[in-house]
Amino acid sequence: MLLVVLLCSEKRQEQSTVNGPRFATLLLLAIAALPAQDLRQFEKKVTEFTLPNGLHFTIVERHEAPVVSFHTFVNAGSAEDPSGETGLAHMFEHMAFKGTESIGSSNWPAEKKALQAVEDVYDQVEAERNKGPKADQAKIDYARLQLKEAIDVAQSYVESNAYTRIIEENGGDGLNADTSFDYTEYFYSLPSNRIELWFLLESQRFLHPVFREFYQERDVVQEENRMRNQPGSEGQLMTDFVATAFAAFPYRNPPGGWPSDVDNLRRGMAQAFFDKYYVPANINLAIVGDVDPAHARRLAERYFGPIPARPLPPLIHSVEPAQDGPKTVVVASRSQPLFAAGFKRPGHDDPDDAVYEVVALILSSGRTGLLYQDLVQEKKIAIQAEASPAYPSSRYPNLFVFSIAPAVGHSVEENRKALDELLARFAARKIDSATLQRVKIQARAAVIRRLDGNPGLAASLAFDYGSYGDWRKLFTELDELDKVTAEDVQRVARTCFVAARRTLACTVPPGALVPAAEGRP
Repeated sequence: MLLVVLLCSEKRQEQSTVNGPRFATLLLLAIAALPAQDLRQFEKKVTEFTLPNGLHFTIVERHEAPVVSFHTFVNAGSAEDPSGETGLAHMFEHMAFKGTESIGSSNWPAEKKALQAVEDVYDQVEAERNKGPKADQAKIDYARLQLKEAIDVAQSYVESNAYTRIIEENGGDGLNADTSFDYTEYFYSLPSNRIELWFLLESQRFLHPVFREFYQERDVVQEENRMRNQPGSEGQLMTDFVATAFAAFPYRNPPGGWPSDVDNLRRGMAQAFFDKYYVPANINLAIVGDVDPAHARRLAERYFGPIPARPLPPLIHSVEPAQDGPKTVVVASRSQPLFAAGFKRPGHDDPDDAVYEVVALILSSGRTGLLYQDLVQEKKIAIQAEASPAYPSSRYPNLFVFSIAPAVGHSVEENRKALDELLARFAARKIDSATLQRVKIQARAAVIRRLDGNPGLAASLAFDYGSYGDWRKLFTELDELDKVTAEDVQRVARTCFVAARRTLACTVPPGALVPAAEGRP
């Protein structure tokens, strides 16, 4: 079933129901009445500084528990993958905690030579293969056998999971990494008396990247891609959906990469990507918890200061051409029918970004959303209907997406028509003030909930600084949401939900006719 991430989660809604409607109402009213100056008190706990090499730190003191959360944000995601090398940014997620020259190797000098030997043999494979029709397949097969042997030799020096084991043995928690279309992030928490360990380990990853076990992890990525994009699956539908919606902009490429590209990724490509995008000024780090900012700054200067400054990478110059008519993609599937509709919208720097958030909440905020009320509750033609204001990512022009799972006995086409009718009604009249106020409270609550836990706050601070250039976006977002009017909602609905800028995607039984792409909301 298609799932989209909304500001107000179903889990939170269930908790409100359990605690009773009166408690939920009082909670929402309290959040709505929270004065801006209370949030500004939070800023007094924040310290930020930038090292001479350009690396930026945001630190928030929270001494309630002896724990510190760390979040590293790199302004490079799959949209930055070079042409023909899709999946490269995602490889860094897999290589994140493989270790350093001094951690993860039983004999680094020997391993280093072995790793170079792997590349030398791989060069032979490619040199012969590049001869095209004149290539000698026997030579390629023999070189591949040598390549496997060389990889096995390099692997013999690896102390598997040494880096992560050190973190876990010192009380680390939540160790993970993630790659999106717009960025890559690395994060975990440690006891506050182990803060220097993080500075040591994290800085060494950027000072001395080793790209250990690169080809083994490349195989893991390929297996992930195979599992995610099985024929007729939701993964295949959404991959084809995005690739159809975007003709030129690299959002069209899946974060895991196209299989043929991943098959040919090389360790040297990873080094080139690192040198270009993993520069200090393109990285920011957030630290939240039981920490002394002055001490943290000294540690930052000691461990991260030696990383040499390098020029910022160029911005993406590709511009998605105007869409002149609706697009449709169909995937044959014997499983649960699925349907997605995406409308082109501007990136998150657009003045109407908050309006899109509010529109999504009006249409899709659990059982109170118009989508659920119309398609699920009243018409009973869908078992799930949701909206996401920014897909597959938000930094650049993207899609406002609807995802619907038709009910048994009801078709994709029936749901498409019902969605068109709902959007036409939605754009034809202004939303009432009570509904607008309710979703603003929900949005405000979601923003404030980010302040609850150290890991979530560290992630938000790093994201906002990396994406907007200022962690205060976490606070100014509240003001932007409050300013949204019913007129704004109607205006955005009329300009966004236009058939000419729409992409439809659906699954149909094998041999079924393609659903009509006509219809205008």
